[in-house]
Amino acid sequence: YPEAARLMALAGAEVLIYPTAIGWDVTDDPEEQARQLDAWVTVQRGHAVANNLPVIAPNRIGTEPDPSGSSDGIRFWGNSFICGPQGEFLARADDHSETLLFATINRSRSESIRRIWPYFRDRRIDAYGDILKRVRD
Repeated sequence: YPEAARLMALAGAEVLIYPTAIGWDVTDDPEEQARQLDAWVTVQRGHAVANNLPVIAPNRIGTEPDPSGSSDGIRFWGNSFICGPQGEFLARADDHSETLLFATINRSRSESIRRIWPYFRDRRIDAYGDILKRVRD
């Protein structure tokens, strides 16, 4: 994901969209569920911050049985959201109802943020050689 997001941003993307269908094993305890959800939200917001772009992260809701019968199934955690280029929430859904999210995205704000946080501009492309390899020599 991080590499794909960076490539899309470098190619001129104005918004990153990460549609997902992710959730818990229905037998996971509440503490584990909270950790997993928090990690997913953090990563998605991190894509916004790392690329100074708004992110739209829709996620499925509901429960689906495991067709193999090896588990009790998956409960999709919902919590879809839209965040701005600094990872700030612009709109957020809950975990139990279908929701249409709306947010105003100010596309010129990404350019302003890139001036404030110049790491996108100041990246060390001379050091990218190893990134193109699956394993470093």
